[in-house]
Amino acid sequence: MRGTQYFGKCPHTSVNPGPRPALSKDMSLTGTSFLCTLIAMAVAAVALPLALWSRMRGPRPLRAAARVLMLLFAQGTAVALVFTLVNNANNLYDNWADLLGTGDHVQQAVDLGADGTGGIVLNRLPKVRQTFTGTGAVRVTQLKGRVSGVNAEVYVWLPPQYDEPAYRNHTFPVVELLSGYPGSAKAWFGSLHADEQLLPLMRDREVAPFILVAPRTNLLAGVDPGCANIPGTVNADSWLSVDVPRMVMDNFRTESAPAGWAVAGYSAGAHCAAKLAVAHPDRYRAAVSLSGYNDPIGERNSLAAQTPALRNANNPYLLLREARTPPAIALYLSGQPHDGYEAAVALAQAAKAPTTVHVVYIPKSAGGHTMALWRPQVVPAFRWLTEQLGLGAAATPPARSTGGSTHAALASGTAWRAAAARRR
Repeated sequence: MRGTQYFGKCPHTSVNPGPRPALSKDMSLTGTSFLCTLIAMAVAAVALPLALWSRMRGPRPLRAAARVLMLLFAQGTAVALVFTLVNNANNLYDNWADLLGTGDHVQQAVDLGADGTGGIVLNRLPKVRQTFTGTGAVRVTQLKGRVSGVNAEVYVWLPPQYDEPAYRNHTFPVVELLSGYPGSAKAWFGSLHADEQLLPLMRDREVAPFILVAPRTNLLAGVDPGCANIPGTVNADSWLSVDVPRMVMDNFRTESAPAGWAVAGYSAGAHCAAKLAVAHPDRYRAAVSLSGYNDPIGERNSLAAQTPALRNANNPYLLLREARTPPAIALYLSGQPHDGYEAAVALAQAAKAPTTVHVVYIPKSAGGHTMALWRPQVVPAFRWLTEQLGLGAAATPPARSTGGSTHAALASGTAWRAAAARRR
């Protein structure tokens, strides 16, 4: 499995290169200690039957029961080890609370009104200074959202130019990265290797030096908040579009919003990326949606799919179609047939200038709804973001779709502008 490196006798999973301060000191779900323990148990589970199967003494029923227990122990440890490896590779659950459905990161959820600020004048709020921890390039902080009432972690990765003397007075563009459901904010730096892919391109100035920000999106146990504000339950929209950006702007040298800000996501995070950009063109200039959907019901556990009113209020297609003033945003939408492509085309057809839409058709042969499908799309998407935000890197090269596509005109790299979509 990619992302596992071996050091000595115990494998160390490298899929989460970001900060994990207690890797060797606790038994956290994603920690090395827990993984090593499972490996030792799995080895013991195989060795015990080999050593004791024919040496057992006592009544036949007792021997049979002991052998059954050994088999169950072997099966249980094998399942647990495979689950842990898959979880670490795909960043599905951050901790035991997420896995067991006991995690709750919402402290309060007051009605914040249509714009999600509750009437608060954001520019008058005192700056929030955060402490970041971590030994690697990816740092983490625990943020208490002053507007949303959410208390959760936020991961930040700085581009190579950030600490260079020549850039000491330079401000940097920002991309907020949203995970799917279930999923971990660390997945963008783990399974998708976004920082590893983009680092050399940023050094060579082929991609703009973006600050990458990955906030927690799974805020309640067992449900997807769907980037929605639901009074009394969660203010996920305000957490992502107000509290997290304000914190980043208070602690780092960033471009001002919306000109230097974008949001990107995959799966449920893709839905949120499109929705946040369409709903808040004053906060984001562009969005990247990888295998997203428009109707929140696309995720059966989405809180935003509970009522028709919530579904409509959080459907980027309806928001775009019914906008009195078309938002000045750019959308990058990729998908396969029946997995994001139709939703992307719908958004392209609903768009009106100055909204622009770039649709990338991904053939079925490219794989399914997995990290392996989205990982190769990171670089093309960031090249596109660089161009759309006017940051001076090379234009996006045409990425041709491979075998399996019978729609030559819809091959990857085909841009759909609003006017062209309306002429169809």
